This record gives sequence, structure tokens and C-alpha cells, in this order.
Amino acid sequence: MYRSHTSGELRAANIGQEVTLAGWVQRSRDLGGMTFVDLRDRYGITQLAFNLEENADLCLQARKLGREFVIQAKGTVIERSSKNANLPTGDIEIKVSELTILNAAKTPPFTIEDETDGGDELRAQYRYLDLRRNPVQQKLQLRNRVALETRKYLDAQGFWDVETPYLIKSTPEGARDFVVPSRMNQGEFYALPQSPQTFKQLLMVSGFDRYYQIVKCFRDEDLRADRQPEFTQIDCEMAFVEQEDILNTFEGLVKHLFREVKGVEFEGACPRMDYAEAMAKYGSDKPDIRFGMEFADLKAATAGKDFVVFDSAEAVIGIAVPGASEYTRKQLDEITEWVKRPQIGAKGLVYVKCNADGTFKSSVDKFYDEAALKVWAELTGAKAGDLIFVLSGDLDKTRKQMNELRLRMGTELDLRDPNKFAPLWVLDFPLLEWDEDSERYHAMHHPFTSPKPEDFELITTEPGKVRANAYDLAMNGVELGGGSIRIHDRDLQARMFELLGFTPEQAQEQFGFLMNAFEFGAPPHGGLAFGLDRLVATMGGSDSIRDYIAFPKNNSGRDVMIDAPAPIDAAQLKELGIDVK
Repeated sequence: MYRSHTSGELRAANIGQEVTLAGWVQRSRDLGGMTFVDLRDRYGITQLAFNLEENADLCLQARKLGREFVIQAKGTVIERSSKNANLPTGDIEIKVSELTILNAAKTPPFTIEDETDGGDELRAQYRYLDLRRNPVQQKLQLRNRVALETRKYLDAQGFWDVETPYLIKSTPEGARDFVVPSRMNQGEFYALPQSPQTFKQLLMVSGFDRYYQIVKCFRDEDLRADRQPEFTQIDCEMAFVEQEDILNTFEGLVKHLFREVKGVEFEGACPRMDYAEAMAKYGSDKPDIRFGMEFADLKAATAGKDFVVFDSAEAVIGIAVPGASEYTRKQLDEITEWVKRPQIGAKGLVYVKCNADGTFKSSVDKFYDEAALKVWAELTGAKAGDLIFVLSGDLDKTRKQMNELRLRMGTELDLRDPNKFAPLWVLDFPLLEWDEDSERYHAMHHPFTSPKPEDFELITTEPGKVRANAYDLAMNGVELGGGSIRIHDRDLQARMFELLGFTPEQAQEQFGFLMNAFEFGAPPHGGLAFGLDRLVATMGGSDSIRDYIAFPKNNSGRDVMIDAPAPIDAAQLKELGIDVK
């Protein structure tokens, strides 16, 4: 063995023991007669001590060690004369008797420290070095614990871990597929799965009853902080269940994970809200309910004052920002310019200061007197010292814009505590959404989601009003996961495909295997998938999922460490029957 102990386990109780350690040189300090080297592995840091008077050759050898050299040190555990209370091993050090350089190292391009001097792109290029840093290792340790506890919980609930294929058939719904050419079937392609959706439904038809998988999924879509082209799902399905069974089972999983991994207890049942209410109150189907600032409908209260901007708008929405009435004109102008950015898309912003003396000062004083502004304050719940923001325009766009402004203000006022967790079930999503470009309906979740039974009759007459038997679990403004009760009847599934614009021939070509399976006794079933990356990032208090993935891609979908994607050899293209233009 290269080591008898790790660099994080020795304590005062080990004093006098002969030990062997191995790891990386974190730093060294030459103090003349003494040289000290901090030895690091993923368990911690232990100080090595070299005495020039007692062993000059060994001390001189230690002075030649550079950062990130891989070494082995043998010696005796002794009490440290200058203790370090910041280290678990800070009471001891190793009086080294033998030193072996296992591998020399070039000077790293950035310091391997908690607070590094390396930028994002540089650290991504040398990700294997970035992974040596404590904060990154702790994030991946958190991910490991969440995965382990997930398996323990689901196994105790009677779920089986069943693998499903990665090379499947491309389907037209959802995001773009990543495709894989077939050498043996030239001109034909596999697709990498966006999820194991149809396979887990087939497992229910097979009688497996309770399935789960911690599985890679692939989607070719525009990237952002909480998206990667390849990501991991906790994918689950259950048979002979209704919506309530699934909500209780996976609410139990979330409570188990937070209790076992974070030491956080959620009291009582997670709150629930239907989609329509979430959009009306927060402009989001994944609202952050750690703070207030709920939307107020000001359309009626602002009408009839000859302010064309409000009178011509479909919606006028306000929020009360607590304690922000002292914002300066410069601050308000900056926020106004922020909401007008293309990413937000608002045409302007109206504000009202609720002064401490009970008076009001607004950017539209020309049109609205104190009495009118007092009504706004009552509707938004604004108090003296608060600030009211108002946006107007098309209903859906204005809600989205106000959601972004609400989140910004929550962050700015430190109302989004990363150590506070607020789960919320969002229910009763629309089954379908109309796409103006293609002039047809698209599935809000996916084509296999069942309508709510009480809305079956609307499928033929008013499909846009049909609600889905679907549910999402949101937390802190992030969608952690979602699912639905599935269609298990062939005729209803065929009707769903028809609504989505499939001809019977297209539906049979794409999904015939599933519809055929429904003819052989498909049980009622449903499921849910959590995004493991998002779940772990939320538990870690982060917005970005990248540090919770060992080797992530950048915003362009590139792995800058291995330089992928990359061209492939012409001979390989020929073998695949592919010409690249």
C-alpha cells in the first residue's frame, strides 16, 4: 500500500505512530532550519516536517518539491508546536524519515485552492485540476450522497433499477435529438434518448410495477446555467396508481433526501398550487415562494385616466417591493433599462414610492393622483417604505417579464436565502399549447400524458381548455422534476396523436410499438423524473449545475478539455456512408 492513512484522518491520539502518507503537495514553506510541506488528498491536509539539522539531505530534497508533486512520506506522528485550529489535523504533523517523489508536476495554470485565480474557461480546459479543489470535490460528494440515498429510499419502496437502451429511435416531439449513424444499416440513424419515457411505460405493461433508473438523457437544445446537452434523471414509473399515490411517494423521497443529506426537515405536506394560480400570482410554473411580492392585477384600477400605455394593454401587473422606497433615481433608471433588455423585453417600467409619511411619488404622477396610487398600494399590499413596480402589455409576456423582475428584486434584497428550501407542487397544467408558427397543438409535457378525466369531453370541442393529469415539483424557483399519469388506452392515445397533428400512419410509424403494447393489457400507470443535477445544485445553494457534474460542457455544448465535438476521419465517414458538406 502506498499509504497507511489518508491526509485527513490523523489526530492527537495517533501521536507516536509510524505512518505512511501519499498525496499532492499543496504548498511548502522554507523557514531556514525547518521546511514544512502541506500534503493533500481528497480527505484533507496533513503537515510534513523536515529538520535541516537532523537530516540535511532529506530537508534539501523537500525544498525541491513543487506544487502538485505526487509524493509518498513515511515518518512519525508528533505534536505540532504551532497548532492550526482551521485544520482537523491541525494538532499534529509528520516528522518525515523517508520521502519518495512518485511523480513530478508542472506548475499548474491556476492555484489549486478554495479561492482559485483561474477563470471559468481555463478551469474547464484543465478540469482534472479543477476537480482537485475542495469546493468542487464537496459538490460531487453531495451528488454521490444524493444518488446513494435515492437508491436506498426507492429500494425500500419496492422499486427495481432497470436499465433501458441508449440507442433508440428518433421521435419528433420535444427538443432536438442527438443522432448516431449506423454502420451496419447505412442511411439509418439511432437517436440518444431525451428520456426513457416509452421504455418505462413498456416496463409497466410488462408487469414490473415499480421501476427507477438514475439515467443519462440527451437533448440538443440551447444551453444555460441549469441545462447541459447530457444530464441525469432520477427516472421513475409506477403501475396501478393515481396522481395522489405518486405525489406522496416522491414527496417522501424529497423529504428523505433533505433529512439524510442536509439535515433539513419539511414539516407537513408540501404546499400545492394549480398552474393557473401560479401563473396569475408569480408569472411562473416554478415559482420561488421563499418570499412574497405576489402579482396584483391593476388593469381595472388604472383604467380611464388617459394613460394610453395602460389603457391599450391587455394586462397591467404590479408588485410591492418591501423596504425599497429609498431607491435612488439612478437605481430606478438602471432597473428600467434592465427590464428593457431583449432578454426581458419590457417596453418600460412604472414605479410608485410609498413614502414613510403615507404619501406617494410615482413616475406617472401626471395621470394618477394620490387617491389612485393609494388603491394601487392596497391591491399590491404595499406599505409605507415599500416600492411598487408596474409592467403592462400582453398578458403572457407581461407575466414572464414581471417574474424576472420579481426574482431580481428578491435576489437584490437578500430574500432568496440559499439555505432555505421551499418546495411546491404545481398541478393541473394545460394538456396542450398552441404553436402559432406550425399552427397546431403541441403537448405541454409529452404526447403520453393523460387528460384529467373530468376534461375528456373537451378534447373534441375545446382542446385548448383540457387540463393534464400532470404535476411538477418546484423549489426555490427551479423545476426539480415533473411527471404525469400516462395514457394507457390505445384509442385515447390515437386521439392524442391526432390532436398533435399526426396522421394515423405517422403515429403508427413513430409509436406503433407502444400503441400495439396497449392492446395486450396495459395497466393504469404514471411516473415522475427528477433532474438529479438540478436537485443537487439546489441542495447545494447554486444556480449552475456545472460544478455538480464531473466533466460538463460549456454554453456552446463543447468540452474544451478534450476538444469535443470534433471532426472524424474521412475513412470513418466513408465506412458510415456519410458525406459532410
